[in-house]
Amino acid sequence: MSTTALGRNKAVDLALYGLLSLFALATLLPFIYIVLVSFTSPSEYARTPILLFPREWSTASYDYIFRSGSFMRSMGVSGFLAIVGTACSLLVTSTLAYGLSRSRLKGRRVILGGILFTMLFNPGMIPAYMIVKEYGLMNSIWSLILPSLSSAFYVLLMKGFFQEIPAELEESAKMDGSSDIGVFFRIIVPVSIPAIAAFGLFYGVGFWNTFFAGVMYITDDAKRPLQVVLQMMLLNASTGVGSGAAAQALSVEQRLPPETLKMAAVIVSSLPIIAVYPFLQRYFVSGMMLGSVKG
Repeated sequence: MSTTALGRNKAVDLALYGLLSLFALATLLPFIYIVLVSFTSPSEYARTPILLFPREWSTASYDYIFRSGSFMRSMGVSGFLAIVGTACSLLVTSTLAYGLSRSRLKGRRVILGGILFTMLFNPGMIPAYMIVKEYGLMNSIWSLILPSLSSAFYVLLMKGFFQEIPAELEESAKMDGSSDIGVFFRIIVPVSIPAIAAFGLFYGVGFWNTFFAGVMYITDDAKRPLQVVLQMMLLNASTGVGSGAAAQALSVEQRLPPETLKMAAVIVSSLPIIAVYPFLQRYFVSGMMLGSVKG
């Protein structure tokens, strides 16, 4: 290859790297701005709502959030939803998808048709509320888990993943005397870790961000999830109505602008997911790609 061609290739590579760096910077800038505003002092933000870098740093927004008596309870509720809800959802989704991936299942086409029907026709908010009420789940943590226990779309994706697993693995396990349940937990689950981790991340984020169901089904303050409590705190701050010690700790001159509190709330609610994602990143792309090849 000539020197001119090598120089041209290097110029193209540099241009591509520069373009990708600009895209990366464009995606990071909003998050950086959120962090900076969340640590801006209330007095400085009141003077200059639009700023590139704060001169007066303050943790008043985070103090307001963490001093709230309901904050830690809501963290526990959302943590329970993210852990228990994700585990239950993965169990239901994976077992249903595994059964549907095997042609020997009786009534397989009928079940698949029912799953597809739920994707096309959503009953809506009122029927869902009536079902939760009739089963006595109102004001219960399980009202935030059971109605969204599984996703038809995820079931179909995981079904495609299971269909790609060689049948010889299952046949050899059955020759050794394993039952269908034994084959699933001893053979299928270990080789399906990428798909399970990817869908587990999706379910975990969904349960952690539970908001609308918490507004509809929960009236007890001790059972409200984190997103609902943060929204209530934002409303209190924007209307000037404080919440216990968190409000009394601020003088009139230090009243928090709702914008700084919103930014701090975004950081607080995002940190657990950001902390978990690096451990699941290596499974993320492979799990989703393998699960979406076949229908």
